[in-house]
Amino acid sequence: MAHETVSAGGHPAMDYAEHEKTYDLFIGLMKWGTVFCVACMILLAVLTL
Repeated sequence: MAHETVSAGGHPAMDYAEHEKTYDLFIGLMKWGTVFCVACMILLAVLTL
């Protein structure tokens, strides 16, 4: 079974705009999740002194 490749613009059946939105959401959640965890650790360190 041969697979046809599309050289410019990717595969036509894929919704690349939706992929990029999902990736941006993932990166944003990871960034703010990390900031939240670091803030929690700092708060715990300050409150336990």
